[in-house]
Amino acid sequence: MAHTVKVRFRRAGKTYDFDSGGLALMPGDRVVVDTASGTNIGQVTAIAYRPTPADGGANGLKKVLRKATEEDLERETRQEEKARHALKVCREKVAKHNLDMDPIEAEYALDDSRVTIYFLAEGRVDFRELVRDLAGTLRTRVELRQVGVRDEAKMVGGLGPCGRPLCCTMFLTEFKPVSIRMAKEQNLSLNPGKISGVCGRLMCCLRFESQIGREGEADVAAANNGGCGSCCGSKCGG
Repeated sequence: MAHTVKVRFRRAGKTYDFDSGGLALMPGDRVVVDTASGTNIGQVTAIAYRPTPADGGANGLKKVLRKATEEDLERETRQEEKARHALKVCREKVAKHNLDMDPIEAEYALDDSRVTIYFLAEGRVDFRELVRDLAGTLRTRVELRQVGVRDEAKMVGGLGPCGRPLCCTMFLTEFKPVSIRMAKEQNLSLNPGKISGVCGRLMCCLRFESQIGREGEADVAAANNGGCGSCCGSKCGG
């Protein structure tokens, strides 16, 4: 019986649901799936033991095509090399067309159906001529996607002010709003240079450290009220 599996395509990236297609899969397995960007290899992160409708349902999931073979993994390595070449070509073409944009990463689909190139730009960019030029040079479909500075940091990676790898590259699967109030709650210096990450935005860790601080305050308040501090703070005698 087919079950739903969650698949991730990059470290600390979002997970997407797929129909297992009746395959016996386990977390950690590399699998080949069809996506909106072509056929790609992802990693199973979890198994949702709920049957998928036999007909796929109105919003049926795409099926896992197969477990990744040695040939698939070797091809993935070759595609990564091709992607580096495509990024270099794109940067040359951007300079040629005098466009105000910065290509930062390229990804080839496993089946060569397209190459996706991510770029930074201050505003909207008319890249229609660039796409046509790239498609003629790379001999495949080209898709350009504009991303923000936080996405750039997640793709490129690096070390934070703490000396550890960036949170967004290690475990943060999505970006949530971070406010200056969170720094104030932790009595941190409001010097932008001290509370900003390598992306130039407020550090993501301000958010979850602020949450941890509020949870700690709730536990102290619960203990002072005679509660156990592990749930609602009520005087449960625990």
